[in-house]
Parts: sequence; structure tokens; C-alpha cells
Amino acid sequence: MDAIRKQLDALMGANRNGDVLEVKRNYYDRDVCRLYIAGLCPHDLFQLTKMDLGPCPKIHSLQLRKEYDEAKRKGKDNYDRELEDCLEKHILDCDRKIARALRRLEDDDAGAATAIAVSEVTQSPEAAEYTKLIKAKLKEAEYLDIEGRSDDRIRIMEHVEELRAKRADRQALSLLEAFNKDRASMPQPLPNPPSLAPLPTLVALPPDARTQEMIKEKLKKAEELGEQGMVDEAQKALEEAEALKKLVPRPEAVTDPSKLVQQDARFTDQKLRVCDICGAFLSIYDSDRRLADHFGGKLHLGYMQIREKLSDLREERIQTRS
Repeated sequence: MDAIRKQLDALMGANRNGDVLEVKRNYYDRDVCRLYIAGLCPHDLFQLTKMDLGPCPKIHSLQLRKEYDEAKRKGKDNYDRELEDCLEKHILDCDRKIARALRRLEDDDAGAATAIAVSEVTQSPEAAEYTKLIKAKLKEAEYLDIEGRSDDRIRIMEHVEELRAKRADRQALSLLEAFNKDRASMPQPLPNPPSLAPLPTLVALPPDARTQEMIKEKLKKAEELGEQGMVDEAQKALEEAEALKKLVPRPEAVTDPSKLVQQDARFTDQKLRVCDICGAFLSIYDSDRRLADHFGGKLHLGYMQIREKLSDLREERIQTRS
């Protein structure tokens, strides 16, 4: 409810119901979120995920963001460096999580740990065009919010979700192609087990005839003693029978071609990769639908927004200096 209330405050103002005293605020007030008016507040990104930061304790206002943008253009204030430091902290934490995930994979299966360069593998003109359209539509939605055109904003945001879904599908196909190449380079199970070279394995042989006879005698004796109520003696006879069962010939090596197939299959079973954007585990056997769900998920989209915004801030800072 607090998160919904803050969203309504940002869209319609704190006095939307006419039941609170209207307070005139400036973008530089201490209770206003500088990260939000500078472009991106991390509290808005991971709602209802395991990385949920909860509602931001400070005020989010599109109108104040507009006032800040005007002041920034005039050179009065600039909160970009503060936002950049905050986003760098989140990316540093994410990169540490990725490093831990890679170490975990290395421990479980040496040589299998890989950080998939999703940001590079999924680069394509089509995906880039979707990203450009999404940014433009989000900017348009902000202006509609400021103007109070809620219905038009909802329509724009529905279009944004459609564009994100199409981009996720495109990215999933690109990553699936990379995974197919990944699988092709890995050792595969041999197709015809009967033609494989024999693989030695140990198989226990049954007891010899003399031992089998002694086991039968002990079991019969245990049964008779049990009928006479001599429980301890019957238990002892059963233990002797069990001991005789262990006196079997030394296991001999036989060949079982199917074992070789199982051994080869280990090289292609459950190979995991780590997304270099959000740190999630991805299997090279994931379907395009499952991969699309990953690319369209809040966690991945959130970290992607952080990385894109951080890149934009750094580029803008470099251009300003030059």
C-alpha cells in the first residue's frame, strides 16, 4: 500500500484527495529523492523480487524532476555524480554476486563456469531499435504524467510492455544460438552403445553352492529356534547367515557399454552459465521461452536499467569535461 500511495503521490500530488495541507516543495528540499529527480531511484526497480529495497523514504515527484532538469540546464544544480556513485555501488554488489556464482560453478564442475556476455551476445540491430523505442516511450510517458493525461500514459506504458516482450524474445533467440554453439563444442554421448569399446565395471558374483547350502541351514535353524521361543539363539543364527552371504567370490570385471554413455553424458548434463548483467543462473538447455522470461523479468530489467543509466552518466561526464 505504501508503494502504491507513493506512486499516486508522484502522479497526482500528495493532496489528490483534498484531505492534507498542500505543501509547496522545491526539488532541492531534503525530503525529496535526489536520485529520482536525477533520473533513476533503485527503490523503483526491484519491487516484488528478492532484491526488493522497499518503498523509497523520500518524495518522488515528476514535477520536481522537471524543475530540476530546467535548473540543471541553467547550471544551477547537478546531482549526476551522486546518482552515479549510488548506481556504481549496486553494480559492484551485483558483480560480486556474479563472481561468487562463478566460483560455485567451478567447485561443482571444473571448467563449466562461464559468465555469458549477455550484453554482447544479444546485441543486434533489432534489439537495439527496441531499446531506443522503449526509452523514447518512457520519456513520453513522463511528460504525459506531468500534464495529468493518465489515460494516454497507460496506453503508452502498455506499448512499452509490448516492446519489452518483443525485445526479450529477440534477445532469447540470440542467446539460444550462442548456447547451441556452446553445446556443439562440448563432448556428446556416443550414438551406438553396442559399438563402443568395453568399459570395465565390477559385478558381484553369487555365492558358491557350498556357501548357499550353509546359508539355507542357518536360516532353517533360525526359523526352528524362533518357533520354540528362543529369540536370542534365532537372532544369532540369522546373523551367521548374513555373514555367510558376505563370503562371496571376488567381484570380476565385465563390460557394460551403457556405463560409457552415462559417463559421456555427464559432460553435457546441467551445464550452467551466469548472466553477466544480473547474475542469474542460466542453463544451456533452457528453451527460448524460458530465456525470454529471464530477459523480461524485473531483476534482469532492473540491473539492465542501472547499467545503461550508469553508462549514460559516464558518457555525459566525459563529454562535459571535453
